[in-house]
Amino acid sequence: MEGKKYKILLCEDDPNLGMVLKNYLELNDYDVTLERDGRLGLAAFQREKYDICLLDVMMPNMDGFTLGGEIRDIDPEVPLFFLSAKTMKEDIISGYKLGADDYITKPFDSEVLLLKIKAILKRNEEINRESDNLEFDLGKYHFNPKLRELSHEGKTQTLSPKENELLKMLAEHKNDLLPRERALKKIWGSDTYFNGRSMDVYIAKLRKYLKDDEQIEIVNIHGNGFRLVAP
Repeated sequence: MEGKKYKILLCEDDPNLGMVLKNYLELNDYDVTLERDGRLGLAAFQREKYDICLLDVMMPNMDGFTLGGEIRDIDPEVPLFFLSAKTMKEDIISGYKLGADDYITKPFDSEVLLLKIKAILKRNEEINRESDNLEFDLGKYHFNPKLRELSHEGKTQTLSPKENELLKMLAEHKNDLLPRERALKKIWGSDTYFNGRSMDVYIAKLRKYLKDDEQIEIVNIHGNGFRLVAP
């Protein structure tokens, strides 16, 4: 894990297991925040950005499934592991339906958990690295997200960070639907009305930048999102 120290949100109401896990993960060079109930876990997630969340299912004030749903609303992509003594098939299915990356039943081997954490963080890092290096040909335009440059006939437009991220998401979903909610949560942090109005302004700007190619269009799919139509 050279270079970056990954941040883990660990929510576990059993004080002994919580401290054992926290100490074990810290010994393996992770930065761990331990919270004892779901409400405190949600407050911690709202305050800071984490690379992975480990959530006990049965907690006071807010259970792990409810917390997982709240976290997914804030960040649809952060890896989620549920830790639970509940081994019923229905509970495991509920966890995966919430978008869990793994459902680990207690008791479990800490070393196995560590290997699973390493595997998913490595996978996400590789996906992000590949995504960062992607460039796009959109009709007559060439788009380089890493440099935030949109080029056309020798002219280059430097995009603002939000313009760049929005066009990148549209390009990744080219000729397919980019859900409005996904773009708002990833770029603006939440899908409030005011953030939605802000995104509409950025869509209008991107349409203006792409107007010199009649084959390119950003279509509003009413109530669902946008589609970048491009050859």
